[in-house]
Amino acid sequence: MIAIILVGGEGTRLRPLTIDRPKPMLPINGRPFLAHMLDRVAATGVTDVVFSCGYLPDAIVAAFGERYGSLDLSYALEPTPLDTAGAIRFAAEGRVDGPFLALNGDVLATAPLQGLIDRHRAVGARATITLTAVADPSRYGLVTCADDGAVRAFLEKPAPDALPPGPGPHWINAGAYLLDRWFLDVVPYGVRRNIERDVFPALVGKGLHAWRSDGYWNDIGTPETYLAANMHLSGGASVLADGVQVHDGAVVEGSVILERAAIGPGATVRDSVVGPDAVIGAGAVVEDGCIVGPGVAVAPRSRHSGERLNGEVVT
Repeated sequence: MIAIILVGGEGTRLRPLTIDRPKPMLPINGRPFLAHMLDRVAATGVTDVVFSCGYLPDAIVAAFGERYGSLDLSYALEPTPLDTAGAIRFAAEGRVDGPFLALNGDVLATAPLQGLIDRHRAVGARATITLTAVADPSRYGLVTCADDGAVRAFLEKPAPDALPPGPGPHWINAGAYLLDRWFLDVVPYGVRRNIERDVFPALVGKGLHAWRSDGYWNDIGTPETYLAANMHLSGGASVLADGVQVHDGAVVEGSVILERAAIGPGATVRDSVVGPDAVIGAGAVVEDGCIVGPGVAVAPRSRHSGERLNGEVVT
């Protein structure tokens, strides 16, 4: 079986970390995020992975090449942004001859994908989407299903008064799909299409099913969720990449410090991300979700809370 992984987005919500590095290559607990995803895919018996690339693809190719463990890797470079369905269709051209997995390349999850495959086969679905339960679905697309798992409707980023009655759980699209080859016939090649808005709603009542997954799930696309993913896999400890220097008297808590960054004497970094080659000056305080960009120098004894710091020197 083939898996197509979407890695073409620009990761704008994580700027400035993604100015010169694609979001799927950001480290989670010391490893590129994509390494975690490939481990999950390999556990299903998938043999081939196609990366649907757009933004900064060379970094992904350089890191993974043509082989990762038992997986053969290849790359499909979109000529222009094609959105989710268009990107899947583009990457599938000439490669797909049966059911295949399609995965968003920014979701850290632990539920075995074999459950998705088994569900798809058991009900004879044309497409099966993975769902995950959340307390607040307002950031996501709410999916409602019949008792047999057939999808009934989609509600995009629902307001509180639009939610079904009761405390939940609320089931949202988890960004992992099993699609049959019909997908190639209904999505035009080389045309921009969105799978959540253009494809799945049109398939309601026509063989679209859902698999309710369990376990950890996190879309790593925001500073808060990126930090949360690192804390989850590290057991809550601060994450220090290779070459990081933490000087005497410095305090680092609940944070991710990327390659070769330096935390000056007496500085405090709390619940924040410090980019590669950045320098936090002596006595500076960086806290409450700050994102310090690559190579940024934060002035000694300055204070920053919840900011995105970019530029050569920040005072």
